[in-house]
Amino acid sequence: MRIVSLNAWAGRLHDEVIAYLAAVDADVLCLQEVSRTPQACSAWLTYREPGLDLPHRANFFDEVAALLPGHDGIFAPTATGPLFDGDIPVASQFGLATFVRKSLPVTAQAVDFVYGHYTPDGWGAHPRARNTHVLRLLDSAGAPITIAQLHGLRETSGKADTPARLAQADVFAALIRRVWPGNERLVVCGDFNVLPDSATFAILGQLGLRDLVTGRGHTDTRTSHYAKPVRFADYLLVTPDVTVKTFDVVAQPEVSDHRALVLDLE
Repeated sequence: MRIVSLNAWAGRLHDEVIAYLAAVDADVLCLQEVSRTPQACSAWLTYREPGLDLPHRANFFDEVAALLPGHDGIFAPTATGPLFDGDIPVASQFGLATFVRKSLPVTAQAVDFVYGHYTPDGWGAHPRARNTHVLRLLDSAGAPITIAQLHGLRETSGKADTPARLAQADVFAALIRRVWPGNERLVVCGDFNVLPDSATFAILGQLGLRDLVTGRGHTDTRTSHYAKPVRFADYLLVTPDVTVKTFDVVAQPEVSDHRALVLDLE
C-alpha cells in the first residue's frame, strides 16, 4: 500500500501537481488546502486579504477526482468564503480531500472539527477552523489499517505551541480513537503547522505514534517556493506495527510550497 500526504497549495502549481498525482499512484491520497467552487466560470480564481493575492485553482478537488477515476474522493470543507474572478466574488469551499482506491473497502470513517466549526459565510479571522478525516479500511490482503489526516491551525504568531494548538491535538487524538480500535496499524499525516518539539507529538505518542520525518533525519518539508527559514510543517506518524518499506520526503519534483510525503508499506 502507498499512502501520500501533500499540502496541495490550492493547486497553485497546477500542471506540476496534476502530473505528479497521476504518476505517484497512491492507494490513499491525503490532500490539504483543496478548493471546490461549483459556481466558478473560470479555472483560476484569486484569494485576497490585505496585502495578499494568491491564485487558487477553482475546482482542484474535481480535477483530482477526474484524474483518479479508480479512486473514491471525499471532500471535507472547513469554510465557504469568497474567491475572486476579476472583481467578482465567488463562493468557494476550502478544506481537506482524501482519495481511496476503490478496491480498498472503507469500513469506518469520521470527519469532524479539531478547532472551531464550519463557517458558510466567510473565512473568518486567524486562527481559522480546522478539521480532520479519519478512515479505517482493508488493504489488498484484507488487513485493517486506520489513516488520519490533519491540516493544523495557522497562527499569525508562528508555529510554536499555543493553547489552541494543544487543544487541537487533544481533540485530534480523541477523534482518531473514535475510529481506530487500538489494536491495529495506524498512520497519521498532514500539514500540522507545528515545530518538531511541539507537545502535539507527545499527545499523539500516547497512541503509540512516532514521526518518520524527524525520526529518519529529514530536516526540510518545504520547497523552494517557500521563503521563510523554518522548514518544518508536514509530518507522517506510524504505530510500531506498521512495517515501512520506504518513506520519502520528496524534494523533486516541486509541486507545491510543501513537499509530498510518500509511505510504502510492506
